[in-house]
Amino acid sequence: MLPLARGLDAMSPILGLFWFSLSLSWLSIVLLEVRNDGISSRSLNSSIKSLVFNQTKRPTGMAPAGRHVLLGGGTGFVGSALKQVLLSKNYDVTVISRMPGPRRVTWFDVQSRGLPEGVTAVVNLAGQNILDPLQRWTPGFRQNVWNSRVNTTKTLAEAIVNSKIKPDVFLTVSGVGIYDPSKTDVVYDEKSPIGEPFDFLSKLAIEWEKAACLPADVNVRQAVIRSGVVLGRTGGMIQQLYLQFFFGMGGPISSGCQPLPWIHLKDLCNMFVFAIENPKVNGVLNGVAPQIISNAEFAKAFASVLGRPAMFRVPEFALNLMFSEERAKIMTMGQRVAPARPLELGFQYEYPEIRPALASMSRLFYSKKKPF
Repeated sequence: MLPLARGLDAMSPILGLFWFSLSLSWLSIVLLEVRNDGISSRSLNSSIKSLVFNQTKRPTGMAPAGRHVLLGGGTGFVGSALKQVLLSKNYDVTVISRMPGPRRVTWFDVQSRGLPEGVTAVVNLAGQNILDPLQRWTPGFRQNVWNSRVNTTKTLAEAIVNSKIKPDVFLTVSGVGIYDPSKTDVVYDEKSPIGEPFDFLSKLAIEWEKAACLPADVNVRQAVIRSGVVLGRTGGMIQQLYLQFFFGMGGPISSGCQPLPWIHLKDLCNMFVFAIENPKVNGVLNGVAPQIISNAEFAKAFASVLGRPAMFRVPEFALNLMFSEERAKIMTMGQRVAPARPLELGFQYEYPEIRPALASMSRLFYSKKKPF
């Protein structure tokens, strides 16, 4: 090895930590890549009860009857992209948000008045950003994380049970964090047994999925998509990592050997549409790409499509200090997850491999109006 190369290799942990301190924003990678459009017990109780149930007439030329989706978390990274996909397919979409507006209802509206008229599909993507670097891992923050997922899902489940005219399908999102990352030799699929919770995040995922369960006599088709890390230029992991890699300062996290279950944003949106439209879809679907990769392989591929090196590692101890070890495990550990059921059901991935997926989001400039 050349002396210069040896010097760079020896300095890489130091430079990686230096860059880490200058680019904290990238650390807002989310477990489920969704914006906090959820509710807590306090926000429900303090909602303004005088808000009208915001229903507007269906505009001429919009979706015909029978294609109306109620979307929780519809203003976040994944939710806003899914909304655009649904609108492009001539669906009518009503977003559940914290504030009223055109084609929106509030969470208080849904809790107190039920589902809007004519809803045929209910989708919930709401959830607090677990890896918000500005939030300490306190009991209060953990409660917000819990409420924004479990409580919103319960609210929608109860609204469906109490509605006179039921939707055809109820879709929710969960996370691959339900699978134990310590079993590095295991490839999880949807049939893998889920044991007792082994930490806060696994307990959260289990209770999140339980909250979505409807009584059998309700006769509404259900499915939950356990999402991996969602990759898209307009948000989440790629948006936060982009400049670091663009300037040649990117690299793997810790050893880089940990698995990175991932999915392209467009494929995840298409999977939700597939689940809405295909009556055979029910139960659990792993929302990950077929190609299983490590964190180091992701870093190498992303740097490659940008024409940059990937030599600066982010040390594990820095993440533990920043987030606490329990949260940092989301980045320093990972699961090998396979999408057995989507493939069995005939779902077609546009981006089954990591390099073409990353090449599709390698541009410096982008528009949030065009998420793909």
